[in-house]
Amino acid sequence: MEKRINGHTKLYALIGSPVGHSGSPAMQNYSFEKLGLDCAYLAFDIPLEKTKDALDAFRTLHVGGFNVTMPCKTAVAQLVDRLSPAAEVIGACNTVVVEEDGTMTGHNTDGVGFIHNLREHGVEVKGQKIVLLGTGGAATAIAVQAALDGVEEIAIFNRKDEFYANGEKTVEKIRRAVPGIGSVSINDLDDAELLKEAVGRADILINATRAGMSPLENVMPVPEEVLRPELAVADVVYNPRETLLVRKAKEAGCRAATGGIGMLLWQGAAAFELFTGQKMPVEEVREKFFAE
Repeated sequence: MEKRINGHTKLYALIGSPVGHSGSPAMQNYSFEKLGLDCAYLAFDIPLEKTKDALDAFRTLHVGGFNVTMPCKTAVAQLVDRLSPAAEVIGACNTVVVEEDGTMTGHNTDGVGFIHNLREHGVEVKGQKIVLLGTGGAATAIAVQAALDGVEEIAIFNRKDEFYANGEKTVEKIRRAVPGIGSVSINDLDDAELLKEAVGRADILINATRAGMSPLENVMPVPEEVLRPELAVADVVYNPRETLLVRKAKEAGCRAATGGIGMLLWQGAAAFELFTGQKMPVEEVREKFFAE
């Protein structure tokens, strides 16, 4: 990279804490280099209370844009000048584009990345019935993007813990933002009969809980018997690459069974295009950073 840096190099960044584990700098810088773009991408460890300071600095330094990870996503959404439709409903953003005059527009590419990954596996969300497990940040982004993309029904399931209220807020936000949606609801994940009935009617089952992730590698978020060939199954978890849910979905002959690594790739690709106006060289990035 040092051969590319000069007095005109445009800076892009990642903020949040911690950021040392992130693969975004490698993926974005590789893409800049492949396309011959005079840009560089760095990660900055920014605690929540320093979020505004970081944005003020980025305006001063004429940074071209930046990605946002936890714990700063919600704070950034409250500090930028404009929000995309999805980011406005979600109330959090993971990508910000900075104009030459310092105007900042916040986006959320998590949902876009997830939907694109589904499409890559032959699954469209428009007109479909979805069962979504979880109410965290990824689940919220997926629910909102699916609603904006014309899904017919979203049934969210989560245990009645401290995060259940977040799901209730998401349902209300979607009802206000997408009044034409057929149905959107929040339900108790511990209601086994209701869950079984909902998955039985669904076209797509999405796991956005920690089930399948260490130390819950052997946890199935739904009973195995609800899996059937007509159902598409997608997991947000990307480590391990193939969760127990995805493996069981393949064994059940589900029409699609995909893990979360594709979402990670495509949300980064969406951010790259927002930054540069160009398509990320996705196949080269996939081969270099996402191959098994």
